[in-house]
Amino acid sequence: EVQLVESGGGLVQPGGSLRLSCTASGFTFRLSGMRWFRQAPGKGLEWVSTLHSSGSKYYANSVAGRFSISTDNAKNTVYLQMNNLKAEDTAVYTCTAGDSRGQGTQVTVSS
Repeated sequence: EVQLVESGGGLVQPGGSLRLSCTASGFTFRLSGMRWFRQAPGKGLEWVSTLHSSGSKYYANSVAGRFSISTDNAKNTVYLQMNNLKAEDTAVYTCTAGDSRGQGTQVTVSS
């Protein structure tokens, strides 16, 4: 059974940083593409970043230059380092692998 568990969300002031983690089990982590999505209150699901199985990384324009995706294959974990956070980054962040997705972690950016 594929399981994805996110952590690392919380409340942070504008300009601050957070690192989200997504720990996977039940599949060969390093062979899968991993993605982060987010959903802000009252808005649709927004793609944030992809870490392709080849190692290539992709970012939405809204987060490029501020967010960074990485992985620790030994820990079966993908990270989303978020710097210079803005109020508009407030959302529930979810990681996915194929058709599987985690439960999400809340990120709130507010002073």
